[in-house]
Amino acid sequence: MAILEILTIPDERLKQESAPVERFDDELRAFIADLEETRQAGPGAVGIAAPQVNRFQRILILDVSKMKKPVPNHGYLVLINPEISHWEGYEVGREGCLSVPDYTGNVIRATQIKLKAQDPFGEPLEFDMEGFEARAAQHEMDHLDGLLFIDRVVSRRTDLFRRKVYQKGKG
Repeated sequence: MAILEILTIPDERLKQESAPVERFDDELRAFIADLEETRQAGPGAVGIAAPQVNRFQRILILDVSKMKKPVPNHGYLVLINPEISHWEGYEVGREGCLSVPDYTGNVIRATQIKLKAQDPFGEPLEFDMEGFEARAAQHEMDHLDGLLFIDRVVSRRTDLFRRKVYQKGKG
């Protein structure tokens, strides 16, 4: 396994749309292992998407099970070709990102989603997500479409905040 280089703003590659995964093979699963190692090496990352490490396929990892304050969740998830089939409710919440290391921002997201995806072997998955897990899934899925949370803040003047301290290992 390897820790991969994380692309950060203003790298233009982060704006690239990702292609669906069509081959579910050992190479894919080895990449997922590297992606997870990279996520775990990041400061407090609950998710990571393949485009953040310069691979433009619809792959993401999500795990909000280790938050200081427990939230409803499905544990560690590897989601291939994820699609949201239903959205419900909206709320503003603070987000940060490995690819935007110096800022956090307030973003409006759906509070509940129904998500379909495939696992690393191509088997279908389906989840009803709510709260922070739903927010994190939407955040990571934006990477697959070439979007960052800073593209979704209503106002960069009032909803974008410079980090005071970027602490490793905080959830």
